[in-house]
Amino acid sequence: MEIPVTFVILAAGLGTRMKSRKAKVLHRAGGKALLEHVVDAVLELADPHRTYVVVGHQSEEVRKLVGSAGIGFVHQTEQKGTGHALMVAAKDIKDHAGLLVILYGDCPLISAATLKQLIEAQTQSDAAGTILTAVMEDPTGYGRVVRDSSGNVLRLVEQRAGTPEQLAIRESNMGLYCYRSKPFFEHVNHLRPDNPAKEYYLTDMVEMLVGAGHRLETLTIADPREVLGINNRVELAAVDSLLRERKLRELMLAGVTIEKPETVTIDADVQIGMDSLVEPFARILGRTTIGENCRIGSASIILDSELADDVEVGAFTIIRTSRVEKGATVGPFARLRMDNFIGEGAHVGNFVELKKTSLGRGSKAQHLAYLGDSQIGTRVNVGAGTITCNYDGLGKHKTLIGDHAFIGSNATLVAPVEIGAGAYLGAGSVITDPVPPDALALGRARQVTKEEWARRRRERNTADTAGSPARR
Repeated sequence: MEIPVTFVILAAGLGTRMKSRKAKVLHRAGGKALLEHVVDAVLELADPHRTYVVVGHQSEEVRKLVGSAGIGFVHQTEQKGTGHALMVAAKDIKDHAGLLVILYGDCPLISAATLKQLIEAQTQSDAAGTILTAVMEDPTGYGRVVRDSSGNVLRLVEQRAGTPEQLAIRESNMGLYCYRSKPFFEHVNHLRPDNPAKEYYLTDMVEMLVGAGHRLETLTIADPREVLGINNRVELAAVDSLLRERKLRELMLAGVTIEKPETVTIDADVQIGMDSLVEPFARILGRTTIGENCRIGSASIILDSELADDVEVGAFTIIRTSRVEKGATVGPFARLRMDNFIGEGAHVGNFVELKKTSLGRGSKAQHLAYLGDSQIGTRVNVGAGTITCNYDGLGKHKTLIGDHAFIGSNATLVAPVEIGAGAYLGAGSVITDPVPPDALALGRARQVTKEEWARRRRERNTADTAGSPARR
């Protein structure tokens, strides 16, 4: 029978070295909060009902961030160290049989594969626990694994408490543990704050279990970068870079062409289909999905949007929370502000802005238009300079345009207003009333031409200038 596993993620601290009013695990790298990366890795293996996050600082924000996953929370009212966090958690999880995995919420590079390897190592052992370690050229800042002459683990020593001989040890504690639940919870409440900080250290559990006659094993990780913790903004930037490098590699190996990848920013949850091309300096963010054979132009920004196959996004285009159907083009220099739908084969051109607008299949708005709160049918032509006046100072109103309508350049549509299918609006018209299907609507004053007016004006100006005292 498979051994059940309980996961505890430590995320209660503020992280004072971050120099921030925001809890450390809420800081973002690779497009997600640090804690989100860790929870995602854990949930690839774990039952949400056996996954717990220990919260403290800004606990409500942390709960809101990952609570939808169905995991549990343990509130550490006073932060008295990592060992104290498990002493508090024991009230909720001590009856969970099987294995206990403990890890930190500020290690976003940890993979499900490494967690699985740690669990398998402990499953195959009769030891009380397995410690994840790494052999490092420079282990400064990490605790050291102290062994006896036979190679058995004796204790973990923190950097600040180590003797010169202990600090010369290169095997470092990575801060991830897999314990057998029964011996762990039998001893965790025996931890003592016998240190200058007067805190309960989780690392003391190793020596305590060894002293009680238990044996501890280690699992050495090949790349210690995977368990890098974050203590300041410099380390945050370094981890962000590693996460994004990992994402770019994943996409390129899956058949996506990324030009000058060192300039491109792509978040962890983004999905891009095969044979799509991403040009330099593009930013693809949030939970954006992009289909196959798309082209994403240079310096474009796409956030939380869906692009179907064969979509082309021109350079310097911004797309936010919108859906773009197959074969449509958007940009260059266009902006889909929020909640837009661009139909199959539709065109949104340069300096066109849309907000909460549906542009139907094959419709076009090629130049210099603003279309807000609009429902536009199929095969509609929207001329340059067209705007929908959707806001009256108090509320927003809809503009409805039927299939195959033609909207002349510089038309102003004052909402709420409906343009019927096949209607034609003359250029420069201000439209305030409904236009029936197939009608022509003109909303402008009749042109007045005054012959010779300009010549007479120039002559008057010349005479006035000649008679001026300043010119004598």
